[in-house]
Order: sequence, then structure tokens, then C-alpha cells
Amino acid sequence: MIICGVDPGLTRCGVGVIEARASRQLSFVHVDVVRSDPEQSQDLRLLTIYNGLAEKIDQFSPDVVSIERVFAQANRNTVLGTAQAAGLAMLAAAQRGIPVALHTPTEVKLAVTGNGQAEKIQVERMVARILRLDRLPKPADAADALAQAMCHALRPSGALQGGEREQHLTQAQRQWAQAQHSNRRRGSVQRDM
Repeated sequence: MIICGVDPGLTRCGVGVIEARASRQLSFVHVDVVRSDPEQSQDLRLLTIYNGLAEKIDQFSPDVVSIERVFAQANRNTVLGTAQAAGLAMLAAAQRGIPVALHTPTEVKLAVTGNGQAEKIQVERMVARILRLDRLPKPADAADALAQAMCHALRPSGALQGGEREQHLTQAQRQWAQAQHSNRRRGSVQRDM
């Protein structure tokens, strides 16, 4: 399975492509950053990001596009640009009939490092280690895009089912599955109130 990870951003949009095999072995395929010029008008910047994302998706024909789920940040301008870039990635995938998955930064950190509160450098080091890279992917947007793709590949709801799946989960995946289960339970309790 080819997975394209997207770390959305209006100035720098990370794109990381990996291959995930049934044995949960991950291989590096490609990483890049699509950039837009902050001096341009926002419409032209969005067009630049969209064209760059569409080009990467066409080049690598992924089976799924995994995008960072946007969350509210203190800086509204940053979150707006991030949300717009995420929407462009979803649009590019949808136009090509490619499924989209959304994962939060905490889910990504937990899947890749086993710690949902991991520092950026820890994520970068684990990305390089798991993908057997000679050096850390730079800039951070590139590493985040690869981590996003890896998160989707390592998610507990992978191809294995039932007890067989439980036997093949890493410690990080077990922790992630437990955290998801707890979040779902809290959500159902709140809806019942």
C-alpha cells in the first residue's frame, strides 16, 4: 500500500510518501515540501499549494492520503491557512477517487514514538529510524508528513483482525488503541448526558 502523508500549511506543506507492506514493514518512497510565496495574494498561494499537492498525488498514485487533522491554535491566521491547505489536499484526493484519512498530531506522535506528548525531535528521530534514513528529514514539515503517513500505516485498525491483530501490535499501537477506546467511551458518556 502506498500512503501519502500531508502536513498542511500555507507557506510550507509537507508531503511524505511511504510504502507499507502486510508485514508492517515501512519503506521510504519520497519526501518534499510544497512552498508558496508569502508575498503573493492568498488565492495564488492556495493555487500553488493545490497544484503542488495534485502533482505529487499524480506522480505517486497513493492508495490513501493521510492528512493532519487541523485543531484550533492560538494564532487564527495560522489555523486558517492550515485548514485551507488541508482542504486542498482532501480535494485533490477526492478528485482522483483516493480515500482520505485524518489523524491528529497526538495520534501521530503516539503511533510513531509511543508517546502522544513526544517532542518534535523525538518524532523526527523515530521517522528516520523506522524508515532507515541516513539523516533526519528536513525541514520539520517533511518529517511531519512522513510521520502522518506512518501513523496511518501503523494504526491499530490495520489489515489484521481480532486476536491475530492484538498479537502483532507494537507497544505504541496498543497504547494508541487504549487511548482511542477511552476517548470513544468518554464521548459516548457525554452524548448520553
